[in-house]
Amino acid sequence: MLAKGLSSAVVGIDAYLVEVEVDIIRGLPAFTTVGLPEVSVRESRERVKSAITNSGYHFPDDRITVNLAPAGIKKEGTGFDLPIALGLLSATQIIPQSILKKYLVLGELSLDGRVKPVNGSLPMALAAKKAGFSGILVPWDNRLEASVVEGIDVFAVKTLSQVVDFFRGFTQISPETVDVASLFEAACETDLDFSEVKGQEHVKRALEVAAAGGHNLLMVGPPGSGKTMLAKRLSTILPPLTFDEAIEITKIFSVMGRLTREQALITQRVFRAPHHTISDAGLIGGGRIPGPGEVSLAHNGVLFLDELPEYKKNVLEVLRQPMEDLEVTIARAASTITYPAAFMLIAAMNPCPCGYLTDPKHECTCTNQQIQRYRSKISGPLLDRIDIQVEVPAVPYKELMEDNPAESSKNIRQRVIKARDLQTKRFKRAKIYNNAQMKSRHIRQHCRIDKPAANLLETAIKKLGLSARAYNRVLKISRTIADLEKAPQIETEHISEAIQYRSLDRSLNL
Repeated sequence: MLAKGLSSAVVGIDAYLVEVEVDIIRGLPAFTTVGLPEVSVRESRERVKSAITNSGYHFPDDRITVNLAPAGIKKEGTGFDLPIALGLLSATQIIPQSILKKYLVLGELSLDGRVKPVNGSLPMALAAKKAGFSGILVPWDNRLEASVVEGIDVFAVKTLSQVVDFFRGFTQISPETVDVASLFEAACETDLDFSEVKGQEHVKRALEVAAAGGHNLLMVGPPGSGKTMLAKRLSTILPPLTFDEAIEITKIFSVMGRLTREQALITQRVFRAPHHTISDAGLIGGGRIPGPGEVSLAHNGVLFLDELPEYKKNVLEVLRQPMEDLEVTIARAASTITYPAAFMLIAAMNPCPCGYLTDPKHECTCTNQQIQRYRSKISGPLLDRIDIQVEVPAVPYKELMEDNPAESSKNIRQRVIKARDLQTKRFKRAKIYNNAQMKSRHIRQHCRIDKPAANLLETAIKKLGLSARAYNRVLKISRTIADLEKAPQIETEHISEAIQYRSLDRSLNL
């Protein structure tokens, strides 16, 4: 007897449909799974057998063959347990074959028949909607993330017997729903705010410019100057996530199993701060079964690298490709997988190994050779991809004791949103979304400057020792500053401020 069901699997962060074919023929008892199953899929035969038996159903003592099509793609994960079990019960005529074809099914089975959660239920629900299924059956713990997909019924199940009774018409299961609007309203609440930061007004301004244009930023300053505190509050002034952006980042967390049971959708900009001992595979992604790394987990959010020179040089160098392409491609012998990685890089470092080179209250004990060796860990090509470089001095005691509250994140965010809106309209026909992503042709079109501004920029490059690669960066930053001021053209004062954010080209001597 042959039965067919439908399930799904994930490649990268996108799901594809898998047809589960179960064939039972007379012969010596055997259970064979074909279709390039990996170890966890092959082991499903033991879980399925125990779950069916312990749920009170008969497990056939015949030759059983399970085919997972398309057979040319390797199948991974434990989400095929439930569709295989239902296929067996359909082949033994316990479940009608006609109704089994209407639903996409996924779930891991425990030995007692309970349905356990699986990774990637959100992209699988999107695949089910695209394929036009009547509904999708997901484990109870995956119900929230799958329910954010509109246009398809999501049925959350707890046991194998509950699914069998549902398919046989003995019980009803109500589709799950999630109020997406309320999720985004709750995302506005945060404990972090720029008003808590004393002093450092010029650094706050640099972070505002970075947020408005999507620019990468490097902060250089002595220990205790507030670099980490400022970086953590950057996400509070970034524009709110759109629904599509939230779906993209939630898909990544769903595939990795990082969503909690109570979490339906990631609605806040992600802030990732990996330790400096991280490997290149941990940062970029990889492994035996290629998975996303920190740069993908920071997609549409902030990747913060504290103590930048302490990271291994080979780890920092692998950042160059995702910073340029906004995605990561992981190539293996069997397959090539691409993960999104459109993040803002915020880095922090000390000016020297001891940290006190620029601190007037502490004496630096480092030699010139030690300072040069410390700074040379950051290569020129990597620094070239960091638009804004700003010094963060120690905060004077007088500013720490001031009672006047600083400007709140809410006010800064409103200016950032307005600047981003201008960029959205400007680049509506291009495949970029902010000023930081501009290529040479976009710069020539949107960053034209008059003669006085051009003379100022030329003087800065010659007198301050700015590198030639800083030219385009200054123009990008100037365009963002002009957008914050709602100025249609880049003026001399915009160039002047932008030059200040590249002065570290000379002081770092890279």
